[in-house]
Amino acid sequence: MIESARLDLDRRQRLGMVEAVWGEHKSPEQISAILQRLEDANELALVTRVDPDKAAAVVALATDLSLTYHPNARCLTSATLPEPDPRLGSVTVLTGGSSDLTVASEAQLALLCHGVSTRLLLDVGVAGLHRLLSQLESLRQPQVLIACAGMEGALPTVLAGLLPQPVIGVPVAVGYGVSAGGMAALHGMLASCAPGLSVVNIDNGYGAAMAALRILKGAADRDRP
Repeated sequence: MIESARLDLDRRQRLGMVEAVWGEHKSPEQISAILQRLEDANELALVTRVDPDKAAAVVALATDLSLTYHPNARCLTSATLPEPDPRLGSVTVLTGGSSDLTVASEAQLALLCHGVSTRLLLDVGVAGLHRLLSQLESLRQPQVLIACAGMEGALPTVLAGLLPQPVIGVPVAVGYGVSAGGMAALHGMLASCAPGLSVVNIDNGYGAAMAALRILKGAADRDRP
């Protein structure tokens, strides 16, 4: 097999992040080889966008590695995830509906790989606004909110209009007709009138998690004597 992956093994030292591997367009053989190189470098591995059949094939190939498949997130990890670091604070990942679970779970897992305490709050979309309003007091506690929503993508706007901490919107490719594979949610979030709302690309739970991690690490570094 031609060696084509140039792994960023210094990312943790440079950015405080482990390298994530995009698994959707890689073969089980490619993923297995990458995981072995990360293991040899004593790096935790996070492989995103892996369906169950491909995950099973990778596990069968990488028999010397301790791998865990996370079906809700469609991700593979190696090694043991770190314990939450209380100095980093916490993040709550919300979904508009249960169909947003995969993207939200990817964000949650990516944060757990970096020692960030997370809570997953499902099905609090604006179609039943009372579901969200009943959670407002608890949502004042985390340092960052990640809101995953399809359809018109209104959930992040509502959160950013009600709560003071950073809100990161993740448009999800869920919805009928003009939802256009998440484009309506993306455009709605980008056009939000709520000041300070940040938005990542469609279905990019990992990207939202890394944006939250940058916020948390910046605050933690400022608080250190």
